[in-house]
Amino acid sequence: MTVRPFNVLFLCTGNSARSILAEGILRKDGAPRFRAYSAGSYPRGEVNPFALKVLDSYGYPTDDLRSKSWDEFAGADAPSMDFIFTVCDDAAGEQCPVWPGHPATAHWGIDDPSHVAGTDIEKETAFVTAFKYMKTRISLFLALPLDKLDHLTVKSHLVEIGKAEGASPSAGNRP
Repeated sequence: MTVRPFNVLFLCTGNSARSILAEGILRKDGAPRFRAYSAGSYPRGEVNPFALKVLDSYGYPTDDLRSKSWDEFAGADAPSMDFIFTVCDDAAGEQCPVWPGHPATAHWGIDDPSHVAGTDIEKETAFVTAFKYMKTRISLFLALPLDKLDHLTVKSHLVEIGKAEGASPSAGNRP
């Protein structure tokens, strides 16, 4: 019996930084058990170069990462999502599309590293920090025995993961 991988969508407003970091991390760390995607409610159309630089520096492939609309994942021909995580407070507060299949959702808010002003070193440091916070969340998620937990228990764990170190003020308090 072949079990299909879990599909995971990371949502942010611009889909250029945090959601891209999350997609890149889960693509590598979660393979082959998970397939990672990211999207934005108002995608910028380009990935922040610091997100690509940081992912690359930690050995994560970046070749297929792109900024895209969440509309790509709301259509009938889109992959059915098992998990959807918002990673910015703005996206968590927006009216999301109706996702087929009733995926488990949680808010894993992290401050936006692209809002950091200053030198390139200060900006890159902000992206490294966001990368580490996201990697911690994804590691905790990957450690969950999903095949042994009921839906409500999984949801509870996902909310707690969103409260891990580096959480934005409303992380864990949203669906």
